Amino acid sequence: MKKEPATISGKFKRYAQVTQKVGSVTSKIAGRKLIGKNDEQKNADLIFDALGGLKGPLMKVAQFLSTIPDALPDGYSEKLQQLQADAPSMGWLFVKRRMSNELGQDWINKFKKFEKNAVKAASLGQVHKAWIGNKILACKLQYPNMLSVVNADLRQIKLIFSLYKTWDKTINTEDIFDELSVRLLEELDYKREQKNMLLYSKILSREKQINVPIPIKSHSTERLITMTWLNGKPLMSYKSAKPNIKNQIALALFKAWYVPFYQYGIIHGDPHPGNYQVDDNKELIKINLLDFGCIRIFSPQFVSGVIDLYKAMRDGNRELAIEAYKAWGFKKLSDDVIDILNVWANYIYGPLLEDKKRFIQNKNSGKNGKDLAKKVYKKLKRLGGVTPPKEFVLIDRAAVGLGSVFMHLNAKLNWHHLVEDMIKDFDQEILKKRQDKVLKEVGLK
Repeated sequence: MKKEPATISGKFKRYAQVTQKVGSVTSKIAGRKLIGKNDEQKNADLIFDALGGLKGPLMKVAQFLSTIPDALPDGYSEKLQQLQADAPSMGWLFVKRRMSNELGQDWINKFKKFEKNAVKAASLGQVHKAWIGNKILACKLQYPNMLSVVNADLRQIKLIFSLYKTWDKTINTEDIFDELSVRLLEELDYKREQKNMLLYSKILSREKQINVPIPIKSHSTERLITMTWLNGKPLMSYKSAKPNIKNQIALALFKAWYVPFYQYGIIHGDPHPGNYQVDDNKELIKINLLDFGCIRIFSPQFVSGVIDLYKAMRDGNRELAIEAYKAWGFKKLSDDVIDILNVWANYIYGPLLEDKKRFIQNKNSGKNGKDLAKKVYKKLKRLGGVTPPKEFVLIDRAAVGLGSVFMHLNAKLNWHHLVEDMIKDFDQEILKKRQDKVLKEVGLK
């Protein structure tokens, strides 16, 4: 199946959609300010209503921007984080047309049953439940003209970042934009995502608490993935579960993200709560890991830098911290900038430094991640800003995203023991060989 082209008409249509919707809401907000009704929550509602119908990367970038301190008012941040989960789905007529494009006119006969209504709709595609014989499947179908949508949105995003840089130089967004561009374009390649699934199936094969779907090659294309169905319940429905259940879930999530990273230099870059479920039908609590479009492969040197920064915070070793920041890709590190980065690193690594069972954030510690991030941000601004390396984008997103989930679960584990166990035999050369081997096995190298 040939790759769907980015059509000229598709691009113009997307530009028109974005310009009309964003222009309209900007005018409304400006008008509200003129008449003295500058209610940030209502303004956020206007933006949410405008962007909610625009499937594509604008949602993902809006969510990402909502995690950058002071980039958006609090009301905007909270509202924009809901966009991906609330994306509207395609109707049946569109689904039939898309499925015909992918599997041929007789596509429906290739399934015993195919449910008309989507069970999940997200920013780039939607999922339908189907059957081949007695095997239950999930069919992830990409929305039409998504390459045009992504290319158009990336130009809009680049413009937004350029404008942002003119009034706030605290964080240089050039590498952030480059990283987002590569990852978003990769997410459109469903053949690559199938390989990512197989990759994670191999990497996590020894982890009994983690389920990974298996793609069905005969019923998959570049814009359709048919995979085994995994039964599970939404993660957030376990917020009131018994402590031992929540701790088991947290342990499985921790391993799902960091076993691949510390042992293979690979990470799942989208720790959105909708990307995992809980399977509690058996004696052992398991999680279902979903959506493999955003997978990041890191160099052994970068992984070593992450471990070294942890050790530096653990041992109070300033020189090792400096070397770790350099390995990450930070440049022009003055003593003052290093001091500020260490404040943030001590907070991020804090739960991993104490050799005892504890919450990911102690309620009585007096520390708040969001407030601390704002203080760090303001201090960096006074010093002329910093350029985060592109690798930082997803590793930080994973840490913050997982930390948020652990807080929601109120999980209590010995995080220090977990990390120490994972890194005790770390060797860059061994990781490189292991990484090369598994990537070749699934066709990613």
